[in-house]
Amino acid sequence: MTDVVDSDELLRRMHRARSCALEERRSWRARSEELRPTDQEGSRDAAVRAVAYEAVVRVLDEVLTPGRSSG
Repeated sequence: MTDVVDSDELLRRMHRARSCALEERRSWRARSEELRPTDQEGSRDAAVRAVAYEAVVRVLDEVLTPGRSSG
């Protein structure tokens, strides 16, 4: 069963998703830096995950504020 949500709720959910993606990006970047001296492969994996969350943030930015981002 699916819930029907109004546009305000949809925007709230997208803003929460963006905040979550920003936090995950920060977390994975920090993990990448932390692992760099001791685990190059783990560091690369964490960096890739950070880039994936960056893509999510960019998409949500474009949806929430069309045309505002450069690039």
